[in-house]
Order: sequence, then structure tokens, then C-alpha cells
Amino acid sequence: MVQAKTVGWWGSRSALGVLHRVATYSFAHTLVPTYECFNRCTYCNFRADVGQSPWLSLEAVERQCERLRQKGVCELLVLSGEVAPHSPRRADWVNHIYQICELALNAGLLPHTNAGPLSRDEMAQLQRVNVSMGLMVEQVTPTLLDTVHRHAPSKRPEVRLRQLVQAGELGIPFTTGLLLGLGETETDWIEALQAINAIHRRYGHIQEVILQPHSPGQSQAQPGLALTETALASAVGLAKEYLSSDIVVQIPPNLVSPRGLLACLEAGARDLGGISPVDEVNPDYEHPHPAALEAAIAPAGWQLHPRLPIYPQYDSWLPVSMRSRVQAWRQRLSTIAV
Repeated sequence: MVQAKTVGWWGSRSALGVLHRVATYSFAHTLVPTYECFNRCTYCNFRADVGQSPWLSLEAVERQCERLRQKGVCELLVLSGEVAPHSPRRADWVNHIYQICELALNAGLLPHTNAGPLSRDEMAQLQRVNVSMGLMVEQVTPTLLDTVHRHAPSKRPEVRLRQLVQAGELGIPFTTGLLLGLGETETDWIEALQAINAIHRRYGHIQEVILQPHSPGQSQAQPGLALTETALASAVGLAKEYLSSDIVVQIPPNLVSPRGLLACLEAGARDLGGISPVDEVNPDYEHPHPAALEAAIAPAGWQLHPRLPIYPQYDSWLPVSMRSRVQAWRQRLSTIAV
């Protein structure tokens, strides 16, 4: 007989009373409004030059959203390249992302946007059609501005951290994270984690911190070495030490082996992010299917549970219209059985 399960962040107890450890993930789809980006990070496998990536049409978005809803996809991750802050096309770009998120909401999906650093007004505009938002801090050491971020104006640490502050001021549930293996040191990791945590202590809005290991791809401008899985597990341990206990540590499961994934879970990671058919940021690394992930972690006593792109403690931050959509999804997930 199928037994219902009770979901929790740190563990669950089945109907038979057996304690299990839980890792979460979001059933997601990544939609890219445009790949064009004015930054030129040397490790990027995502960007295109201006004029080389037509903007995704709203008609195509509407068709995709309907198909995704039918497949049971919950989260629409709107992940965009960056139009330069002073470009005459900037306002149109933000409005285009707004319309995409609005279509997703109307289709019953829950949008989460990561479109690079935004102004406070731009964030407030997109807040109206997103249940959560995100931006990777990557690293706060300025030394990378002389190397991998030499031609990436929006990767200045103060710009990235300002985004976290603005999200806190606006009351936006937020995801951020570190990109590891760019040439930074472990001390740099600690400083970045401390900077994120200091902002979270003021506003309490950071849901997750992603620890993303640099994984070389075929399209990046300069070759680089992959971060070792031992180093990644060590970074997870540091995150657990320097971040507040209510911030969940996330690991991209397509960038680690099953053994490395288990090591990260044992070190304190508890989330595997949005599982989508394609990892747009790391297209050379295919996402595993949730069933395959569950099979990989189950022998060590772990269960894999779906979650929403907004964590429960932030539901009350949403306007009533979006809150009702989120609650409908929570009810739907609560009926999932094992």
C-alpha cells in the first residue's frame, strides 16, 4: 500500500515511523528571454554578443507555458543575459521579462527571475510577477576583476551585494550563491559567505545559497580546471559554519558525481535546485532525472522531495493573488505519495 509522506527540511518520518533524511528540488523549466550579454566573463558558456540572440517571442512563451503546465512543471526560471544598464533597449528588456513572467503566472506556473543586477525600480516592477528572485554574488574579492571578470562590469562585488540589499528592502525572497574555482581562495569563500549572511541577518530574505563548482565547458573563452569534489564538500562545510541555519545550501547535482553529491549532503547541503531538461549555464552537463537522483541517494538513507521556488516561511510576503497560487501548489505537493 502506498503511504503518504510528511515533508520537512531536515528529515521526514514515513507512516512506518522510519526517520529519513531529505534533500529537496524544484521541478523547473528554464526559459531564456535572450542570451545577449554585455559582460564577457572568461568562463561563460551562456552569453551571445548583442544582435546575435533574438528575444524570445511572447507567442512562443505562451505556447511553452501551456505545455509545461500540462507536464506538471512548477517553477519557470527566467534566466536572461544582461542588456547594459544605460542601453536605450534596457526598459524594453525589463518589460519583456515582466510580460514573460505574467504569462507564466496566468498559465499556473511560479516564476523565479535571475536577470543580473537590476535597479531598485526594476526589481520592484518584477517583484509583482515573481514569487522569488535571484542573483549569484559569485565572489566578493576584487582580484577577479583583474582576471576572469576583467570585461564584466556587472560582476563588481559592490554591485552584486547591493542587489541583495535591495531585495531585502523590498521583501523579495531571494536565492544567491558562490561560483567556486575561479582563482579565489578559501579565505575569499569565507568573506563572501560572511557578506551574504550579514545582509540576511538584516532582512531575513535569503532562502538559499548555491555553491556552484566551476565546470569547464566547450564555449568558454579561456580554459580552466574543474573544482574538485573534495573542495566542494569543504565549501559546503564552510557554508554551514558561516551562514544562518535558516539558509539552505544548494548543490547543482549535474556538476558532481553521485559520490560527490552524497559527500555534499553529508557536509550539510539540503537542496539540489531546479531540475530542468537543460542547464542553460552549464549546457555540457545534463541534468539527471529526479528518479535517477533519488536512486543515487536512497542507499545512504536520503529521500528526494519536490519543493516550490518560494519557501513556506515567505508565503506571507506575497500579494494575495500570488499567495493563493502558491498555496494551491503546496496543496498539490502535499498529496504526492511514496
